[in-house]
Amino acid sequence: MRKDREIVLSEEEIQAICKDFGKKLTEELKDEERTPLFLGVMKGALNFMFDLIKRVERPIFTDFIQISSYAGVQSTGKINLKKDFDMDIKDRTVVVVEDVVDTGISMKYLIDHLNEHYQPKRIIICCMFDKVYARCEDIKIDYAGKKLQENCFLVGYGLDYNELERNVPYVYIAKPEDIDKWNEEIQK
Repeated sequence: MRKDREIVLSEEEIQAICKDFGKKLTEELKDEERTPLFLGVMKGALNFMFDLIKRVERPIFTDFIQISSYAGVQSTGKINLKKDFDMDIKDRTVVVVEDVVDTGISMKYLIDHLNEHYQPKRIIICCMFDKVYARCEDIKIDYAGKKLQENCFLVGYGLDYNELERNVPYVYIAKPEDIDKWNEEIQK
């Protein structure tokens, strides 16, 4: 871990969140008649999803959906469904696993998409970061690893800048000089 990085969540803190959420979700889902689906939002939530589901102590299904709304460091506000999922979830509880919920526009789109096309029993929202300061849509977050009150661009542990930094095992705030360096890397 580089000393000059402003760490928002360390590896240890991330794993503690996953353990806590796994325990709580195990309890919340224990009486479900139909096996629940954990639906990861690609690509940012992949690391979180994989660490979280290892700690859920009951049978579950997993699948992935991919939506996008970001270009560089800014949300475009326009949602693009890039990959839908394959499972029948009618009358099944779905746990949506997301890296960051900020404006809520993408999450609202996803909830509406699931309800309109698939009719789940219920939807549980589980995210690593809840950027409450940015919320435009009224979205209920059931599990949030960390609530953020200020605007910052996060990378690491699945969060990226144009696909870079997803493999860093902790989350930190990207500085302008980091972004300049990554833009050079992208041009290579």
